[in-house]
Amino acid sequence: MLLPVSTWPDIESWLKRSKTIVVPIGSMEQHGPNGFIGTDALCPEIIARHAESLAPDDMLVGPTFSVGCAQHHLGFPGTITLRPSTMIAAMADWTESLMRHGFERIYWLNGHGGNIATIEAAFSEIHARRSFDLRGADNRPGLKLKRRDWWDFKSVMTLCNQLYPVGHGSHATASEVSVTYYGYPDHTRTDVEMSPKIAPNGKISDAVQYRRDFPDGRIGSDPTQSSVEDGEKIVGAAAKAVLEEVRRFSA
Repeated sequence: MLLPVSTWPDIESWLKRSKTIVVPIGSMEQHGPNGFIGTDALCPEIIARHAESLAPDDMLVGPTFSVGCAQHHLGFPGTITLRPSTMIAAMADWTESLMRHGFERIYWLNGHGGNIATIEAAFSEIHARRSFDLRGADNRPGLKLKRRDWWDFKSVMTLCNQLYPVGHGSHATASEVSVTYYGYPDHTRTDVEMSPKIAPNGKISDAVQYRRDFPDGRIGSDPTQSSVEDGEKIVGAAAKAVLEEVRRFSA
């Protein structure tokens, strides 16, 4: 099931048999000359929806939390970011909204490495609110929160390393660009030349430093390798892994 195209009676019925929801979470930031600005939100959304299509009765996918922490990309037009404090507050509001309806297990499928620290801080904030709640544990449902980075499954990383033994990179990677090309094949960019072919590696801090040291937005990557065909393979592997883990998480 997909929450955005469900009705409230659909969700009420779902909650009678499951307390779990999958929430894709990502970012709205530049991804080099041939990568979509929405890549980090699109990847978990594409993978989650593909996983849902494999077993619609086993998974409910919520709306995508599409803007995350991307301040270091603000030197590139189109990037939109939240401050960590804003993101934490928004995640808490999403969580408490879902809890009010009866959800007890929220699986956040993450697409942006820059979100990790803030997602974990949000989990701490949410659990702290519950710990300080004077109603006590006897008067509220349980809550389990989980973050999974879509690329972090062993099967997915193995596949990506096989597909891109050289130039996979760490930002605007060949794999993430391929995933979005699979999801949006009519928008692929195959005519973009990049120099150097493989972008430099290095550390990042703020937006000025990032744009100065990585002028085209890539870090260590050669996303000209990306293709719809590779994206199909990666999405298939990731969706299978997500579905299996969500089933265990729901049990």
